[in-house]
Amino acid sequence: MSDPGYEQGREIYNFRCYFCHGYSGDARTLAASYLTPPPRDFTSLQPGELSRDAMVSAVTQGKAGTAMQSFSTVLSAEEIQQVVDFVRVEFILQRNRNTAYHTLENGWPEHTRYQAAFPFALGELALDIPWDALTPEQQAGKRLYMNSCISCHDRGSVTEEGAIWDARPLSYPRNNYSHQKNARADGVSGASVYALHDSKPELTQLTAEQRRGESLFQANCAFCHAADGSGKNWIGSFLQPHPRDLTGTRVRLMADAELEQVIREGLPGTTMSAWKNVLADSQIKAIVAYINAAFKSDKKAASDNN
Repeated sequence: MSDPGYEQGREIYNFRCYFCHGYSGDARTLAASYLTPPPRDFTSLQPGELSRDAMVSAVTQGKAGTAMQSFSTVLSAEEIQQVVDFVRVEFILQRNRNTAYHTLENGWPEHTRYQAAFPFALGELALDIPWDALTPEQQAGKRLYMNSCISCHDRGSVTEEGAIWDARPLSYPRNNYSHQKNARADGVSGASVYALHDSKPELTQLTAEQRRGESLFQANCAFCHAADGSGKNWIGSFLQPHPRDLTGTRVRLMADAELEQVIREGLPGTTMSAWKNVLADSQIKAIVAYINAAFKSDKKAASDNN
C-alpha cells in the first residue's frame, strides 16, 4: 500500500511493537518466550474475531494481567489508530510478512548460507544435546549458531533449563566492576556515558532512617532511576517513558505522602511498578527520607549542613 497513514502505521509497528509481536505479527520473538501470557499472535486471528475498537483500547489502555502496556503516553490517538489499522490489514487480513530483518539492505546477503544454524536458532534442536549425539552437519550448525547467531537468537531450546536466574554478569560491567562500589572502572567501563550516573551521592550526615533508605534505594531503585537519581543510566535510557528524574523540580515539589503513594502503588502507563508487596511501609518511608536528603536540593543542603 502507498497510503501515507498505512506506512506510518508500519513505521510505528516496526519501532514500537515488533519486539514482542514480531516483524510478521506472529509473536515468534525472544521476548515472547519469556512472557506469560505470550503476546498476541495476530496471524492466528480470523477477520472479525477481534474488533478494531478492542485493539485501539488495548494499545491505548494496555491489557491488565499481561505485558501489554498503555501507549497513550508515547503515541497520539491518530498514531494508535494508524498502527491498529496496519496490524489489521497486514497480519489479520493479508497475512503479509511485513519486514524481514535478514535482508541484503540490513547487511545479510545470502542468508541461506547460515541454514545449518537454523534448527538451533528456531529451537528445533536443543543446545545441550551432547556433541557426540549430533551429526557432523549439526555440529557445524551449532558452532555457526554459537559464533554468529546467539547474540540475537539467545533463547535457544534446551532439554535442561538450569537455574531460572543467574546473577553472574556476562558482558558489561567488565572485570567485576560494580556501580555500588567505589572501585575505579577500567578503561572501557569508565568510558561509558552512563558511568557518571552509576555513582551515588556521598552524604556524610544521614540519620539512621536515611542510611537505611540509602541501602534500600541503591539495592532496588537505582536499577531504573540510577544511583544518582537522574534516571540517565543504561537501563533508564531504554525505558519508555524514561524513569523520573528524582533530582528535578517535579520531585522536589512532591510531598512525602505523595512520594510514598507512588512507590507503594506504582504509576499506571509507566514501568514504575507497585512496591507495596515487596517493601514494608517503614522501608518505603526510609526510601523517601533518603530521596529527600540525596536528591531534593533544598533538603539535601540542609542535611549536608547538619
